[in-house]
Amino acid sequence: MSATVLFVDDEPALLAGLRDTLRKEPYEILTAESAANALDLLARRRVDVVVSDEQMPGMGGAALLSLVRQRYPKTIRIILSGQASMEALIRAINEGEIYRFLTKPCAPIQLAQTIRDALLLRTLARESSRLLATSKRRRGQLEKLERENPGLTHVERSDDGSIVLDCPDDVETLIRELRTEADHAANGPVERVGADRGR
Repeated sequence: MSATVLFVDDEPALLAGLRDTLRKEPYEILTAESAANALDLLARRRVDVVVSDEQMPGMGGAALLSLVRQRYPKTIRIILSGQASMEALIRAINEGEIYRFLTKPCAPIQLAQTIRDALLLRTLARESSRLLATSKRRRGQLEKLERENPGLTHVERSDDGSIVLDCPDDVETLIRELRTEADHAANGPVERVGADRGR
């Protein structure tokens, strides 16, 4: 499944430049020229990362990313802004729980690496959720087995960490006999080879 990154900025030329600069990156690029357009797009498409300008007419980037956090909490949020105030920065961090705050002009390599890191974080979060669900399911299966067969899942270990088996006497006797036979087979008579053979 290909990743999707949404850039939100009220300057069409900047959006076109971002699209051109990042055209070789391994994700689909979407653009929106306002927060309202971005929200419409997010309602129709799955988006992994939103990169928004802070100062836009109408709704600013911090307010937009706060809504994105509420509606699409698994979408990673980044601010890319040239004139953000300290107040806007604090609001973006507190309300939008942004992943990164980048300032314009931002070097293309820095922006590309930040988005790659964000997508890696998104992949790791998905894998973590999958493993957690698997672990919960298996724990439930073990608990059911233990209820149906008390003691089944109990494992006794010695001080060195090896598993201690509580074998009945007849099983221990069988194991000793098999070991004796194996030792005898390993150390038994050796067939002579060479000139003495066949005498």
